[in-house]
Amino acid sequence: MTEHVDLSEFSARHGGLPGLRGFLARPPGDGPRPGVVVLFEASGADAVNKRLNKRMAEAGYLALMPDLYHGRSPYRCLVPTMRSALSGRGRVYGDIEAARQWLLADPGCTGKVGVIGFCMGGGFALVLAGQGRFDAAAANYGRAPSDADAAMKGACPVIASYGAKDRAFRGYAATVRTALERAGVEHDVKLYPDAGHSFFNEADNVPPVLRPVMRAVMGIGPEPAAAADAWQRIEAFFGKHLAADPA
Repeated sequence: MTEHVDLSEFSARHGGLPGLRGFLARPPGDGPRPGVVVLFEASGADAVNKRLNKRMAEAGYLALMPDLYHGRSPYRCLVPTMRSALSGRGRVYGDIEAARQWLLADPGCTGKVGVIGFCMGGGFALVLAGQGRFDAAAANYGRAPSDADAAMKGACPVIASYGAKDRAFRGYAATVRTALERAGVEHDVKLYPDAGHSFFNEADNVPPVLRPVMRAVMGIGPEPAAAADAWQRIEAFFGKHLAADPA
């Protein structure tokens, strides 16, 4: 089940916005588990994105999705949040750090924390990978940083997934892969030929009036076969890099 958690104390300490809340999904079973900060796509913390958060918990992780929109409409928050994602700074990064710190303070966390993002959140995940705080990062159809080579220097291990039918993000898979190779960072980058943008989603969450345009430009929509393969890759990659350190 998903719990609502108060992250405001941690957000105040780390430069985030006041009143931050999050959606926590705990994995089944006993014992501490690695944590994962889950960063939603542009549509925000809707039912589709909360399902992605729950999916991480089902894979065995303490999954926490901070509400980077602070309960406000995506239409009001998208542009400033995207600007922050592209710049690599701003209070939204304080909100993300608050979620990471909350996980580290929770007795149910092993002390290993990864980050996974989708669309806008995938762009954040790529930037965060190079900031030295997370143990692994998963970026799904995330915008590549403007200077990918600089952003990936010293990055944690990165796994990334893109859809070849996503014309708006064409070329990002190659850009990210090349930057990671040059930086000597362990990585797994895959381009799915039959998928477009948001192919992880189990349902179409684009407003009906925008669907024809989004499908034409970004090939947006679920692609179950690609999503299943990508989830298997992510679980294996996180399983390797978020495992507890040997005694």
